[in-house]
Amino acid sequence: MAIKSKQQGKKTAATAAKLAKAVKPGKPAVVKVAILGFGTVGSSVAAVLTASKFPGIELTHIFNRGFERKRRSAAGKRVPASVVWTDDVGVILASDVDVVIELMGGLNPVEGWLRKALAAGKSVVTANKQLIAYRGAGLARLAEQHGVQLVYGAAVAGGVPVIPGMLQGLSGDTVTRLSGIVNGTCNYILSRMETGADYATVLADAQQLGYAEADPSADVDGFDARAKLCILSRIALHAELDPDAVATQSIAAIEAIDFTYAKELGCTIRQISRAQLSNVKGEGTVVHARVAPMLVPLASPIAWSHGTQNMVVVSGRFGGDVVFSGHGAGGEPTAVAVVSDLLAVAQGCRTVQLPVRKRAVTGEFMAPHYLRFVVDDKPGIVSAISGALSKVGANIDSILQRPGYPKHRLPFVVTTEPCLTSTIEHAVASIAKMDCMLERPLCLQMLVMEDKEDAG
Repeated sequence: MAIKSKQQGKKTAATAAKLAKAVKPGKPAVVKVAILGFGTVGSSVAAVLTASKFPGIELTHIFNRGFERKRRSAAGKRVPASVVWTDDVGVILASDVDVVIELMGGLNPVEGWLRKALAAGKSVVTANKQLIAYRGAGLARLAEQHGVQLVYGAAVAGGVPVIPGMLQGLSGDTVTRLSGIVNGTCNYILSRMETGADYATVLADAQQLGYAEADPSADVDGFDARAKLCILSRIALHAELDPDAVATQSIAAIEAIDFTYAKELGCTIRQISRAQLSNVKGEGTVVHARVAPMLVPLASPIAWSHGTQNMVVVSGRFGGDVVFSGHGAGGEPTAVAVVSDLLAVAQGCRTVQLPVRKRAVTGEFMAPHYLRFVVDDKPGIVSAISGALSKVGANIDSILQRPGYPKHRLPFVVTTEPCLTSTIEHAVASIAKMDCMLERPLCLQMLVMEDKEDAG
């Protein structure tokens, strides 16, 4: 920890005292708040603060580029007239604001602004998952050096209190793995496809409803969920991961036929984020992490999540499985989490500090796999696929082929017994080169929710 000067120490102590007493009855101190970004979430946060009128909390500043248009909007007109609107972040950094709420997203220039805010003795509340995934550890150290707080409970699962629940409720356990759904957009798309809709139609609907961006890659290709998984791994597994090293797989290749076959296997399909600790001989503790569409048993709680709902299952050595579930997307649920973080800071609540170490990460898992092929049907195809799998040491568990499809474009499925991810990927690469293959084979892990589940 950096050594503080006497002047800095006095300022820090004064700020902490002010925050601690701000919401107590009879105390005149007020915690002044600025919002960076007046989009869907920012306007919802302003609305909650204005409507609820929390004692000792005062919204004093709003930053937004081109703020005049925002101020004239319906949401802007509900903001108290006393609030200062600005498009110059320097105005907020130079003000007597106590807490900066950042809701803009991205790394640049936001990271620089928040570093200056923390160095100026202002606590920060943020919902920025990319920032916390990539820069969270450094920002947390800076906050500690200046005696202020960095709180990001809304960065994962929106209004579902996964992060505070892990920090405050599960810090006494030894968490060995976590898995679940942390991207409401993908869950909306896949749960709609489960009822028979096709991917392109549902994606267009999600974009029209505001669940998906015009460029949906961050959601459908797994990058949004990957950032959230890294944040959860830091908190639950005490493991600092490089987000770029975490394996991802897009949901874009999933088709309606996959849900049909999944149902026959007693499963559905969801985008799953999972991370698990294991000790690898010669490498020490390694985190197995992956974000990908997977087959989920219908008996699993994760399969019950529909629409924009999020669900995270945390498995502890002593406490067993704990499930967090609720609506993860939308301005109002996320605003609830942001304001809850703000109130915790204002009341002087301290975040639980746990040791975190950088860990090597691998996408390798030992799991059964689902392989869907689309072929120009000819004699010997199943034998050739079986041979390719056998060559790498993978065994077939079942073969499924529904009637009613033309022989010249026949979809069928092979499931395997548990094997390593790399093993099945080598086999798929070989099978994809067969002349009969009309599409690259789809390979999905099959999630197994068992207490004795082990990574490879």
